Amino acid sequence: MRRYGWLVVCAAAALASWMAQAGELPSADSSGSPGNNSIRIDIPVVLERGDAVFNMDHLAFAGDMPVGMNYMRLLSARYKEMHTKGQIIAIFHGEAAYMTLNDNSYNSYRKVGTGNPYKELIASLLESGIQIEECAVSMKNHQWGNRDLLPGIKVNSGAVGRLIQLVQKGFVQIEP
Repeated sequence: MRRYGWLVVCAAAALASWMAQAGELPSADSSGSPGNNSIRIDIPVVLERGDAVFNMDHLAFAGDMPVGMNYMRLLSARYKEMHTKGQIIAIFHGEAAYMTLNDNSYNSYRKVGTGNPYKELIASLLESGIQIEECAVSMKNHQWGNRDLLPGIKVNSGAVGRLIQLVQKGFVQIEP
């Protein structure tokens, strides 16, 4: 986790600056008016197109919220707001592979009775147009089948190869 900390901080800073686009951001004080802590954007980031692939291979949380899924949600909203063309794809594998499991399979794998706590978030990401993929290699390693996944999840033949394929097509890899 520590080795990815700088990446999370950089991604958050980049996303925040891009989301500000231009002008002043309000200060953190309770009045909401710009003050001494206001931020002036000197280099606004406006994207005409942005193809991004989220490499969801490890667990990273802010409280109970998976950082990568939150960044996907924010990026998708920003694309819509700014009329940015492009595609967002999330590839789950490795440690994070279980996050795409349906309730019964999640309960069995995690040894709980709560169901998949991420299913509503994943459903909303899918509804917003984000493509979510699960790695067949991870599935094979855990003896999962397609029936074990949440509705709408696509299966790729291997996460590492798929990441290479998308990067070669011009996607930017984000590893939260």
